[in-house]
Amino acid sequence: MAFANTTTEQRILGEVRTQDRNRKAVRVWLGFVLLALFCLVIVGGATRLTNSGLSITEWKPIHGVIPPLNAAEWEEEFKLYQRIPEYQQLNSDMTVEQFKGIFWWEWAHRLIARGIGVIFALPLIYFWATGKIERRLRWPLLGILALGGMQGAIGWWMVSSGLSVRTDVSQYRLATHLIMACLIFASCMWIMRGLSPHSDDEAPTSGSKAWAGVIAIFALFQIYLGALVAGLDAGFSYNTWPLMDGAIVPSDLLIQQPAWINFFENPKTVQFIHRLGAYTLLALTLLNMIIALSAAPSTTHARRAVVLFVLVIVQAAIGIATLLLQVPVHWGLLHQAGALVVFGFAVANWRGFYGEYPRTTVIAERD
Repeated sequence: MAFANTTTEQRILGEVRTQDRNRKAVRVWLGFVLLALFCLVIVGGATRLTNSGLSITEWKPIHGVIPPLNAAEWEEEFKLYQRIPEYQQLNSDMTVEQFKGIFWWEWAHRLIARGIGVIFALPLIYFWATGKIERRLRWPLLGILALGGMQGAIGWWMVSSGLSVRTDVSQYRLATHLIMACLIFASCMWIMRGLSPHSDDEAPTSGSKAWAGVIAIFALFQIYLGALVAGLDAGFSYNTWPLMDGAIVPSDLLIQQPAWINFFENPKTVQFIHRLGAYTLLALTLLNMIIALSAAPSTTHARRAVVLFVLVIVQAAIGIATLLLQVPVHWGLLHQAGALVVFGFAVANWRGFYGEYPRTTVIAERD
């Protein structure tokens, strides 16, 4: 009987170790995916800030991997660009060599996007086929892959808005494209965090979990507002702080009719709302930190609240510097990177209140 018990315990211990190894492997894979997504968003920001997003006027998901390889192919690609309003109205004096400068940013952005599809799909197939992915995670991960495919279509939908009438892309479509990228990023972060070991510390208050969710969702909303600012080039105007156009609350915020359109198409209003969003997020994280430190100062939840507040403070400082310097490319990219770091940490912090995914070994069945 003792021998049987020993054998059972060894089998249980073996299953636990196997599941730990599998979870670590999946976490490492998702970590690489998150890093690639981070790079994709930053390169996308550089594409936007260098006005490179309309340099490739055709959507070729497979053939588009190969860039122009000789002078004739570059001339052909340049002629396609010459057909669109951006060239005709803004860049009519551009040379082929100058065109190459904007082409490579957009090509790199599309190449990284395709690469992410590969580094997500192939390991998913392998982990699924070898049973290393727990059953509960298979369909959510497949859903993320589907979102990635949809994101490619959204990216072309965005680009196509600037190929016939406009000289830039629609701010609505730009915001949709960025938010979809953030949702994919958040989904990977959520699953990776759920596979990580968790602290046994209790939540500081009964409302801490909900409060963490509010912060994460508002951080995403602030990114949406930032996308509207970028789409309207609103950051290049009213480059003063804390006053805007000489006032705390500037005039003419609702000058367009109907009034609601100002929140999406009036650069002045959009920048002002983005500023208010930053103040609100700062207040939310400050209050969250104060409550956590007051209720349970020695817990991991309280420490995470402090880190989140510090990240938001740093991001706010970067945003102010970016505005005052009139959005130089490197500062604009740093601000976009900071936004994704804040959002990613906010999502991980929220997921931390739910605990690690339950185990599927014999231990769970026996308990």
